[in-house]
Amino acid sequence: MHFTEEFKQKIYSGFEITRDEAIVLANEPLEELTAAANEIRDKMCGNRFDMCTIINGKCGKCSEDCKYCAQSAHYHTNCQDSYPLLSTKELLEGARYNKDQGVLRYSIVTSGRCLCDKEVDQVCESIREIRRQVDIAVCVSFGLLEEKQFQKLKEAGASRVHCNLETSRNFFPKVCTTHTYDEKIATIQAAQSVGFSVCSGGIVGMGETMEDRIDMALTLRKLGVKSVPVNLLNPIKGTPFEKNSILTKDEFCRIIAIFRFIIPDGDIRLAGGRGLIGDKGEKCFQSGANAAITGDMLTTAGITAAADMELVRTLGYEVRK
Repeated sequence: MHFTEEFKQKIYSGFEITRDEAIVLANEPLEELTAAANEIRDKMCGNRFDMCTIINGKCGKCSEDCKYCAQSAHYHTNCQDSYPLLSTKELLEGARYNKDQGVLRYSIVTSGRCLCDKEVDQVCESIREIRRQVDIAVCVSFGLLEEKQFQKLKEAGASRVHCNLETSRNFFPKVCTTHTYDEKIATIQAAQSVGFSVCSGGIVGMGETMEDRIDMALTLRKLGVKSVPVNLLNPIKGTPFEKNSILTKDEFCRIIAIFRFIIPDGDIRLAGGRGLIGDKGEKCFQSGANAAITGDMLTTAGITAAADMELVRTLGYEVRK
């Protein structure tokens, strides 16, 4: 019996796989691994598929030096857009559009280290109006906020907070130096303290090892995160990672499968970059992934909601919360 089957049965018995066991999976036969991950997904989550979309609620001139990002003020990229927080009217239009496409969750994402108190108050008014007029869940990604700011957002009607760890603690200093891993974790815990569910994951293909990816997933498991976006690095010209090689579809599927073994009952969410692997993520959706960010990303083109809806239904999923 291969280790893949042994570890699958361990999960079925209610136990968690260890770091060493996750590392073993990195060398197991790919087809066997992805098939087992899909079986775990089916047993633990059924055919539910969680689909969300994002809107760039505040763009450009970011003070942080994240080495993958086109919006960082530290780099010279083709991202020329720069604008303040969108108005309630603009955010409301986006919510209505995505609701009409069948999308379940609508996430407002802003550039910068964090929103100031005035901006938080402004976006709270927008969230109240969205929740009053549109039957769609509102998620927020506003950077390194504090508990009192999250409390305001919770009271306004937001339902989930997004804050990516990006990678492992060990590799993080090679990705960003203007804030720390501990600040990321503190933000997640502050959001959880006021009752938010948290969406947190990272980017693969930045030069990290498989052990780094596994360590990130284990940290997310320890934090109790159940929505895990996995981005495939899109090397953007002008950023320090512009010459990174794009991971292959097989490499991406293996990562997704291992994440499913580590967080068996979570939403493993394909996010940015899946258009780079050719099949729009179809193989990954058969390797343990059961969620996606649809539509355009922050500064790059994505896959339309209509195309995603058709794909996931063909694979036997039902888009629901």
